[in-house]
Amino acid sequence: MNKSVNRLKTGKKPVKSVIRNVCAMGLCAVLSVIGSIPAHAQQAHSTLPTLAAASDLKFAIEEVAAKFEKETGQKIRLVFGSSGNFYSQIAQGAPFHLFMSADENFVFKLADAGKTEDRGRLYAKGRIGILVPKGSALKADGELNDLAAALKDGRLKKFAIASPEHAPYGMRAMEALEHAGLWQAIEPRLVIGENISQAAQFATSGSTQGGIIAYSLALAPQIGSKGDFALIPETWHKPLAQRMVLMKNAPEPAKAFYQYLGTPGALAILRKYGFEVPAR
Repeated sequence: MNKSVNRLKTGKKPVKSVIRNVCAMGLCAVLSVIGSIPAHAQQAHSTLPTLAAASDLKFAIEEVAAKFEKETGQKIRLVFGSSGNFYSQIAQGAPFHLFMSADENFVFKLADAGKTEDRGRLYAKGRIGILVPKGSALKADGELNDLAAALKDGRLKKFAIASPEHAPYGMRAMEALEHAGLWQAIEPRLVIGENISQAAQFATSGSTQGGIIAYSLALAPQIGSKGDFALIPETWHKPLAQRMVLMKNAPEPAKAFYQYLGTPGALAILRKYGFEVPAR
């Protein structure tokens, strides 16, 4: 991963500079991370078992958790964000009980550091694609040929992806753009989301001409209804192998939800949102 992250500095404008520009535009203040919990509500939920989930799971896991509560009477507190940020927080002692990462390597690192019960299990494989909002000058072309043309003819002004530095979906977006030979040309035009949910907000808000987002978010009506989407070939990037794991001393409701995620009902919901799930 270090080698890929180092490549972020090769274009005309480093990704960190793009992030600062986004904040200067006021977007950081206006577009909050999907799924964040207000500070005044955190105390009320502090006794609940807490799941740290990658942002691509926003709609799928909310649906699974609602089904779990209805069937068992047990509640789970859901917090969504980038897998890399959650990894850092858990490594420093953040009180999460279950971690659903979009990149299994973060789970392996926590396991090697003795933070988890075991090495967890693979729960899904994700996909990425290009989303363009209604009225965009771009076309939803999974081969990114129109994106390449738009870079040359001036139609493309801003384009959204998640941060490749700590969001797995952002790293895979960078890999796909590199595969298409577009990374250096598009880097100065990037608007970087803190996680893939925020990148989807940027891609659909009209502040960009489009972006690369998670297939699972594009399948949610709240996102997909705002534009057109096309899958990018999965051979263009490393796999999005998504793994979950229980933290040491996780409470029983967290363990119950971990097991529930392997039930036919939960797996059906994950499939509905475009995830490839392992055979059980």
